Order: sequence, then C-alpha cells, then structure tokens
Amino acid sequence: MLISKTMNAALNEQVGHEFSAMLQYVSIASYFSEEGLSGLAAHFFKQANEEKDHALRFVKYILDAGGHVSVPEVDAPAHLFKSAREAVELALAHEKRVTDLINRLVELAIKEGDHISKSALDWFVREQLEEVSSTDNLLKVVTRAGENNLLLVEQYLARHAGAKAEEAEES
Repeated sequence: MLISKTMNAALNEQVGHEFSAMLQYVSIASYFSEEGLSGLAAHFFKQANEEKDHALRFVKYILDAGGHVSVPEVDAPAHLFKSAREAVELALAHEKRVTDLINRLVELAIKEGDHISKSALDWFVREQLEEVSSTDNLLKVVTRAGENNLLLVEQYLARHAGAKAEEAEES
C-alpha cells in the first residue's frame, strides 16, 4: 500500500465531503429550477457533476495507491432557501470548507513524507482556487443584481458559459 492507514482514512472522509457537496449543489440547483432560474440551475447542476467527479477522482487515487475505499455517510443537504443570495452564500461557505479540508490533507501528506499523495492533492489545491474564486464572483453578481434582477444574473451566466466554451475550443 502506497498510503498510510491514516491517509487512507482521511481520503475516505474527503470522498464523503465531495459527495456531500454534490448533493448540496443538486439541492441548490433544484431550488433555482423551482424558481424558474434555469441558468442558475444549470450552473449548480454542473457544479454537482464536478463534485461527483472529484469524489470519484479520490476513489480512483485510493484504489491506485492500494488503499481501501469506505464511503462515509453524508448528511442531507439544506434545501430551503430564503433567497438566491442565501443559496450562493452556502455554496461559497462550502467551497471554503472544502478548501480547508484539502489543505489539511496536504499537511498530512507533508507530515508523513507522502510525496505521491501530495502530488495528487496538488490538482485539488488548484481546483479549489478556481472554485472559491468563481463562487465568490457569482455571489458578488447575485448581491449586486438583487432578488428583483436575477434575470441579469442569468444573462451573466449565459455570457460566462459562452466565453468558457470559446476558451475550451481555442485550447
């Protein structure tokens, strides 16, 4: 086994956190869909898929490192929101929490001299920078627009998605 039992257990916990994030994003996306905000719903359904992919990336790493996968139970996600801002604030708080958890995994890898895990975790560190930054920006846009102008946020997301698609095609 290329990872310690301690690292294996910590990575399994992270798998649970990633699946929890996926469920939270499904819940947030559902809220926006119920409110008729299809752009925000699509954004958070996409985020849910990314979190699922993150969980599976951890699972694959654990297996590749000779560890044992044990997915922990996850709590039910919040599903009642008073406003769009509250929903996006929850998403941002969750991304910041996941960033802290990833940082702790990196610290454990360094403490254990586990360079293989540290290298695998570097991808997640970079990913969290993008996740926190984009969610923080979305919160700023939602706050600036206000509840009565969420259609402007929908337009913002449509333009932003179009720009990302163009970047991907150029790469």
